[in-house]
Amino acid sequence: MLSSMEICAGAGGQALGLSMAGFEHVALIEYETDYCDALKRNRPDWNVICGDIKEFNGWPYRFKVDLLAGGVPCPPFSVAGKQLGSDDERDLFPEMLRLVEEIVPKAVMIENVRGFLDPVFEEYRANIFAQLDKLGYNAQIKLLQASDYGVPQLRPRIVIVGIRKDIDKQFSYPEPHPEDTKTVGQTLIDLMKANGWDGADDWAARADKIAPTIVGGSKKHGGPDLGPVRARKAWLELGVDGLGVANEAPVEGFEGNPRLTPRMIARIQGFPDDWDFGKRKTAACRMIGNAFPPPVAQAVGEKIREVLE
Repeated sequence: MLSSMEICAGAGGQALGLSMAGFEHVALIEYETDYCDALKRNRPDWNVICGDIKEFNGWPYRFKVDLLAGGVPCPPFSVAGKQLGSDDERDLFPEMLRLVEEIVPKAVMIENVRGFLDPVFEEYRANIFAQLDKLGYNAQIKLLQASDYGVPQLRPRIVIVGIRKDIDKQFSYPEPHPEDTKTVGQTLIDLMKANGWDGADDWAARADKIAPTIVGGSKKHGGPDLGPVRARKAWLELGVDGLGVANEAPVEGFEGNPRLTPRMIARIQGFPDDWDFGKRKTAACRMIGNAFPPPVAQAVGEKIREVLE
């Protein structure tokens, strides 16, 4: 079994996907208590280290980790933020590079938002790739669409993969297969029927596209909903009320546009139904929305595994 370590593990989307791809986690480092608790609830056997990555020492793991992965915080590069890049205190690319130097993994995988590719960050990107090259890695970057890998959602994310130069095999990104991805209606029909709603079939027929991007929001974000005005309009076209999040599926006789439950949102994000995000809706929706879809992580992880085995 190949080993992996993940920083900024969140609620486990990337970790779950990499586990399904055949990696065994040496350690998962996460700062926020809610996320740490979720990881421990769902996978008690995982070594979850709840603390600041800036204080984490990688030297004890030197040459003992096959893959170092992480979805470093996206606000420094997100168009929804101020795009401060390296001037944002939440920029943890330097910590990832520090750990690459200390641990010397065989492979590196870094996930972030599409905004990372914006022209304003050209010099920043070039610097990261120059540092990875200096540390001994052949690195590449690609924008992946989650809907190409079975996730019924518009969710573009960049994935950087670096392979240590002493490894002969060449890495290639997974081939897209969008034809296998279900619509929102097909994905959620059974959950919508759970409480006997007789309008579920008609709703599913209307919800015949993939979803807009699930958003997690920040701590400053208010109660749980499905995003800003533009996102809610897109949800409405699918017959979903995005102004809030429901506790339960619609009941018999319900009329109008249903709201999604956290479980429904998690399924759209690619999580299994038994993944426990806790009982607080706002916290759960934030965890789900900020996650990397497990099926995408699995697809990339399987291609990395092919190079390392």
